[in-house]
Amino acid sequence: MFAAKRLGKELVKVKFHMLPNPTTPRHTCHNLLDKPRDVLPAQQKLPPGIELVKADDFREWLVDIQVLDANPLYMNQVFRLSFLFSDSYPIEAPEVVFIKVSPSATDPAKPQQQQSQSQSQSPTPFPGRPIPIHPHIYSNGIICLDLLGSVGWSPVQSVESVCMSLQSMLTGNTKNQRPPGDEQFCQSMGVRGPDGWSGYRGGGRGRGLRDVRFAYDDDSV
Repeated sequence: MFAAKRLGKELVKVKFHMLPNPTTPRHTCHNLLDKPRDVLPAQQKLPPGIELVKADDFREWLVDIQVLDANPLYMNQVFRLSFLFSDSYPIEAPEVVFIKVSPSATDPAKPQQQQSQSQSQSPTPFPGRPIPIHPHIYSNGIICLDLLGSVGWSPVQSVESVCMSLQSMLTGNTKNQRPPGDEQFCQSMGVRGPDGWSGYRGGGRGRGLRDVRFAYDDDSV
């Protein structure tokens, strides 16, 4: 309940200009904190390069981020973050990872966009979302960042502040490389899917992200 109230406040802050969903009865649109899916955003109030893609409930949100400067490593690329919230959020940090989305005709996270594009004569193909290459980001999207750990996390943080920190982390990076031991770590950890963490490249079961303990010893990237 505590997490729902906090996330509801964050959602209202992001979607500062909201319109009732025409498919939803009017009497269900009165409480923005409890029913985030009952409204459609007319405009988002987020920093440049950050877009809230999906927030249908208080369990998982999807956010796209983009590096806006001329960093050649990430030029013209958009990356997708998945936020998983526990009932203890914001006391407990959300589980945040980059997720890979394959190119397709439409963005699978935007069903309304799919409907509108299906009626268009020239729909714009969805280019997909890769996992950014960075010394602190593993191939399966897991991020080694103290802000996301139990020691570095603070309840004053929010989805927006986490996105800005990751955006800044990418902006300042000059190394086109993965963390040491990337292949072995991904094999033991797996890849997160709709039902949790599965084995890397389709085999077995992976560990839970909260079981991982990182050593934060490099502040240069």
